[in-house]
Formats: sequence, C-alpha cells, structure tokens
Amino acid sequence: MIKVLVCGALGKMGANIRELLSDDGEAKAVCGVDPRGDKSGEFPVYPSFAEVKEDVDVIIDFSSPAALAGELEYAVNTGVPVVLASTGYTPEQLADISAASEKVAIFRTANFSLGVNLLCELVKKAAETLGEKFDIEIVEKHHSQKVDAPSGTALMLAESANSAFGGSKPYMNGREGIVGKRGNEIGIHAVRGGTIVGEHEVLFCGEDEIVALSHSARSKKVFAAGAIKAAKWLAGKKAGHYDMKDLLGDVL
Repeated sequence: MIKVLVCGALGKMGANIRELLSDDGEAKAVCGVDPRGDKSGEFPVYPSFAEVKEDVDVIIDFSSPAALAGELEYAVNTGVPVVLASTGYTPEQLADISAASEKVAIFRTANFSLGVNLLCELVKKAAETLGEKFDIEIVEKHHSQKVDAPSGTALMLAESANSAFGGSKPYMNGREGIVGKRGNEIGIHAVRGGTIVGEHEVLFCGEDEIVALSHSARSKKVFAAGAIKAAKWLAGKKAGHYDMKDLLGDVL
C-alpha cells in the first residue's frame, strides 16, 4: 500500500484526493499538511512539513506556491517524491523545483487530465500542419476563486503550439486600447466567473476558416484522479523531473 501525504489536505482539491483515496486499493492518505491544521479527522493534518511524524511514500500537493519551500526541504531531506499539482510558481520557485529534482523525484504538470494532455498533442500537430498562415488564440475559463492568470494549462497549450515554431512566438495576455494590427504573437485570454471548473479552447484563425480545439472539465475529480495515478507511478522512482508525457509513455 502506497502511503500518501496530502499537501493542502483541507482545501477543495484536498477533499477530492481524500475521497478518492478512501476507496483506493493501492494507495491511502496517512497524513496531510495544511496551514489550518486538524488532527480530528481520518488522519492527522499538520500546519507545516516540519511537524510531520508519519513515514510516507509520496506527496500529492494541490495547495499553493506558498507551501513550496518547506515541501521541497522536506522532500530532499527524506527522499520522498513529490507530485506538484499547484500552478502560479514564480521563475525563482521553478528554479528551486529544478534544483530539487536533482536529488528527489518530482512530477509536475499544469494539468493532470488525460484529455488535456491529448489536447496538447493535437494543438502541436495542428500548429505544425497549419503553419504561419493561421493566427493562434487561446481562451481559458475558470471559477471566480482562481488566483493566477493565465492558467498553467493555457501556458502549456501555448508552449505546445509554439514548439512548432521553435518557441519563436511571443505571448500576449489579453488586449486593451489601440494595440495596432495583430503581430506574430499567440494571444491568451482569461475568463473568471462562477463555478467554472476549467475550459480551454485553442483557435487557429486563417483566411476564411477557423479550426477550434477545446477541452471542458465538468468536475475537479478528473484532476484528483490524475494526480493519484501520477503518485502511484512516481513512488519509488529515482531523482528527476517528470511530467505527464513520462507517465503516459509507460501506461499507454
């Protein structure tokens, strides 16, 4: 049985992880970390990683970038691999993640949905096929409580499209005022409202035709299930920086 530490255990995504693990025959949550702390539930939840007492096999983190420093210190010191499911990391934090991955296994992707990762491959293929004659615009929609924009998934889709052009296209986050004619950019637009789980659409706009590729998540459980799958796959892996392509390469 794989023993899981849930970072952000008292949040909404933490609740989804706990629910799915409660019926899982291969992994179980044995403790959590959350600033609020709570030892009255099905397993102890500590305010910080420094207080964790249990032996664990892997961490699943659906919290926020604020937890990263203590998490990486704990992971490196204990050798426990980490599944990072948060977004909004700063360039400095991404550098810290990269450095830590030289000492412990770290799995990080902007989106744990199988459908979204398939969408990335389709976007790359479309960009390669349609080429420079088609303008690329990305529209992402999320709930009103999401704090970062654009979404990590939107940036992942932009990178997939841009890989067809050697990464040469700049990104433009929204437009306002008299911005002049469209250039060579990839446009990225963020919508925030209500309880939208997550919707992403990539538009390839050419002369007299538009190709649209999209994905819509109807429940956050799809992301929780993907993170658990990643955690099972990552447990026991040697140090390195892994993502969904590594996992899918093994299971598909």
